[in-house]
Amino acid sequence: MVDGPRPSRFAPYRAVLASRLRAQRAYPLSFATDVFSAFLIGLVEFGEMWVIFHNVPQLGGLHLNSMLLLFGMSNTCFAIADMLVGHADTLPTYIRMGKLDAFYLRPQPLLLQLMTSDIALRRVARIAVAGTVLGFGIARNDIDWSAAHLALFALTLISGITIFAGLFITAAGVQFFLIDGAELTNAFTYGGSYASMQPASVFPTPMKLIFGFLIPVAFSSYLPTIALLDLPGSPPLTTWLAWVSPLAAAWVWVIALTSWRLGTRHYQGGGG
Repeated sequence: MVDGPRPSRFAPYRAVLASRLRAQRAYPLSFATDVFSAFLIGLVEFGEMWVIFHNVPQLGGLHLNSMLLLFGMSNTCFAIADMLVGHADTLPTYIRMGKLDAFYLRPQPLLLQLMTSDIALRRVARIAVAGTVLGFGIARNDIDWSAAHLALFALTLISGITIFAGLFITAAGVQFFLIDGAELTNAFTYGGSYASMQPASVFPTPMKLIFGFLIPVAFSSYLPTIALLDLPGSPPLTTWLAWVSPLAAAWVWVIALTSWRLGTRHYQGGGG
């Protein structure tokens, strides 16, 4: 008897994701409502920023066209990370219902199981809004698209997605200790996203340090915006820092993996 090809180690994850995607499309009206609501959330967030910048000539050294680039990069990075790993905020529900214990019985890494346990297709609508705004931001700003600027743009998108994904995993790790602390962790995930949509130059120095280095969301939007537009920045957030976004992403993931490791060691089971 000839043995067939060995199944891929990622086959279980693909099967789970495929079943989740099929389930979301099983009820078209409900799915369309979810997509539309996500689309509205993206529009409301953009509308808030547009109203502010439409009524002031400049804010923090940025004007309306600069805001389009800032908002587009920030929201595109966050929306993609939210679709990929944003469902990690359901971990407290898994813990309370005892569902997390089933993850421990499977021969795959716990974190990878959580990251691939769900993909919310409705979040594609938010990515579409963010990507459209980013496109307008690129078109309406006079950017010298040199090889260096193209590299910086690509580096920013990759690092920004990685930073926000790391914040979601950090929040998930903390939930092993808090259980019902979603409001606290949301201050760093969704709150970090909101902070990244603002020109960091308007922040007082303590907040610049927090959102520039401790929770480095400024690397996903503000720093690359001033670098691409050749703006001076606001110390200590200066233009050259835009190039070290991979270090900021690595810093977030050091915290994320440490938080996750401590949380899983602390976990004693659902109690059921």
